[in-house]
Amino acid sequence: MFDSDLMDRLSRVHPAVPVVLFAPAIALLFALGTTRSGTAGVIALLVGGYLFWTLTEYWMHRIVFHFEPEQGFGARLHWIIHGVHHDHPNDPMRLVMPPSVSIPLALAFYGLFVVVLGSRAPAFGSGFLAGYLAYDMTHYHMHHHIPRTAVGRWLRELHMRHHFQDDTAGFGVSAPWWDLVFGTAPSRGKRSETT
Repeated sequence: MFDSDLMDRLSRVHPAVPVVLFAPAIALLFALGTTRSGTAGVIALLVGGYLFWTLTEYWMHRIVFHFEPEQGFGARLHWIIHGVHHDHPNDPMRLVMPPSVSIPLALAFYGLFVVVLGSRAPAFGSGFLAGYLAYDMTHYHMHHHIPRTAVGRWLRELHMRHHFQDDTAGFGVSAPWWDLVFGTAPSRGKRSETT
C-alpha cells in the first residue's frame, strides 16, 4: 500500500496495542489523581476528561482527519493519516490509531492539561485517555464485529453511513451526540448493509 515498507509497518497496528499502551497510563494517572483530589473532585475530573475527549474526537475527525488537500504532500499526508482507512475500512490492522500518532498526541494533550489544571491534570487525563481507549476499541468493534446490543448496532449504523453514504457527516464515532449538536448527523437515508 505504501512505497516504503517502514511506512506500511508503522501504519498497521494490532487492536490490542492501544490497550497495552494506554491501560497502564490510565491506571497510573487515576491513582495519582485520587491522591490529589477528594472523591467528588476525582469523579468530576474523570467525567470532564471523558467529555473533553468526546469533543476532541469529534473535532479531530471532522477538521483534521477530513481536511483533504487536492495534491502534493498534504494530500499524501491526509491519505496516510485517515484516507487509507476510508479506502480500506475493513482492514483489521488499520482500525486503531498507530502509536506513532497516539503517543505524541497523548503527551501533548497531557502537557496542556498540566499547564491548565496543574495538580488536577492526572485525574482529568485519566478520563481523557479512557475516552480515547473506549473510542479506539469501539471503532475497531464497529468495523470488525456485528454488535449485539441496540446501542452498538446504532453506533455501527451511524459510522457505516459515514463510510459508505456521506463522509461529510457522522464524525462522532463513539459520541454521536456531537453530530446532533453541530448539525452533522447522518441522514436517515437507505440503510448501509456492510459487514
